[in-house]
Amino acid sequence: MNSLEIINESINESIKVKELLKKESSKIEEATNVVSNVLNNGGEILLCGNGGSAADSQHIACEFVCKLQKERKSLPAIAFTTNTSLLTAISNDTLFDLIFARQIEGIGTSKDLLIAISISGNSLNILKAVETSKSIGIYTIGLTGKHGGELASSVDLSIKVPSSNTQRIQEAHILIGHIICELVEKKLGI
Repeated sequence: MNSLEIINESINESIKVKELLKKESSKIEEATNVVSNVLNNGGEILLCGNGGSAADSQHIACEFVCKLQKERKSLPAIAFTTNTSLLTAISNDTLFDLIFARQIEGIGTSKDLLIAISISGNSLNILKAVETSKSIGIYTIGLTGKHGGELASSVDLSIKVPSSNTQRIQEAHILIGHIICELVEKKLGI
């Protein structure tokens, strides 16, 4: 396969995954309603993920805090992947599995929402973050791949991207984040 064929195949595969993602539209709408309610009630959006999903959690948090489409007030969102001192201290002093759970334990409240991103749905530190969130009374949303792993059954709302291809799943996770943020901006009238 030459370069142009690879490019076109990748584009076509991305389009196909996004077409199939329409089956999750009602769940994306539900997630939007939850995010809007959390923000209306003084809560914060907490996000976590590993690797590319860590970058996605930061990207989505940025859209809420800065802006997506229009100038507006900042919305409270934090990605638990950005404080390297804290991440390395928790990893070194306790367990890597607790890097997100400890942060949630420290600042999370029952008014908040956790968006946990895991392509496999089986990352132990993500599952521990959900477990800790639930113990505090935090509503949980999971963004996963096709099979969802343990995450899909442990969160309050699971949005599964219908693919097993990591790149396509990550592209769809950002699309989902953008859609939610766009709709939240409209719903909150900001």
